[in-house]
Amino acid sequence: MSKTWVWVLTLGVLAAGCKGGKDHVAAPAQEVGSVKARVVAVNAVTKKEQHAVMGTVEAEKTAAVSSRVMATVLAVHVKPGDRVRKGQVLVDIDPETAKGQEAQARGALAQARAALALAERNFQRFKALYEAKAASELELDMAKMLYEQAKGAVEQAEGAVAAASSVARESRVVAPFDGYVTAKLVEAGDLAAPGRPLVMLESATGRRLVVTVPEGTWSQVALSLGQEVPVTLDAQPGRAFTGKVVEITPSADPATHSFTVKLALDQEGVPAGSAGRALLPGAQRQAFLLPKEAVLNVGGLTMVVVVDAQGQARSRVVTMGPEENGMVEVLSGLSGSERVLVDLPQPPADGARVEEV
Repeated sequence: MSKTWVWVLTLGVLAAGCKGGKDHVAAPAQEVGSVKARVVAVNAVTKKEQHAVMGTVEAEKTAAVSSRVMATVLAVHVKPGDRVRKGQVLVDIDPETAKGQEAQARGALAQARAALALAERNFQRFKALYEAKAASELELDMAKMLYEQAKGAVEQAEGAVAAASSVARESRVVAPFDGYVTAKLVEAGDLAAPGRPLVMLESATGRRLVVTVPEGTWSQVALSLGQEVPVTLDAQPGRAFTGKVVEITPSADPATHSFTVKLALDQEGVPAGSAGRALLPGAQRQAFLLPKEAVLNVGGLTMVVVVDAQGQARSRVVTMGPEENGMVEVLSGLSGSERVLVDLPQPPADGARVEEV
């Protein structure tokens, strides 16, 4: 091949290369534009945790009223729902049974006194024999021991007589305090016995919300006696109550693995048995708050748009907490130092220039 042809081919290749390079020049970057919006700073506040726990309203005082003697019930003067006063007669029982028990106690006392008299005479006789050297010291000690035992038996019998006499005078079972009858457990003709409830009472005043705190929550609450906490009741929605801590159980119930706290309510007229809830204070923590208008929901994701250091918009996926007074808490996704865009219809292009309004 001649030098002329080589030169021509070389020029052709160079020309083709220049042409191809011109066809593949990169296009300029697409403009992301700008967005106009109101910008607010994340509000970092110190927030006190609150733990909602459930409970039941109970009367401050309750009583299972029973008889002190086994006897027949003659009459029951009250029914559930009745208001009663302290000392009011609730149940009449047959006094004859109690009188019979008193008579038995007096008979036992008489026998004990007779035994004491015999033991005393025997002791005096052995004492005289011992002084005359006609009885041993052991015999004297035995006689003295029997004499002391007889004196103790008399004292015990006298106590039994006093108790039986007191019971015999109590043929009427009375209310121990002002309150309401919650249950009537016997009818006329039934047998009353010590320890068997005849009537159930609850105090007319004083109500407590008894709440149970789960084992996992117990270490997160901070409670002390006399502390006041907010309370709500299902029976009276819309009303705010205050509960004062009056009792804290130091150990957990092994069956439920929960702790019991009793809160004295500040208002009367609350029905016992009502369900309620208390907000127990917990530890302090830092919380990040935003106007709810800053939150966007896109494709099932919750996000906010922040302004970076270069004044550009950046979308952040966040986890939201509760809303209160138009502000929502951000649980994750922000550090607390950001500035966010508000009232956006949709997220702008990532990197868009932000114009504050």
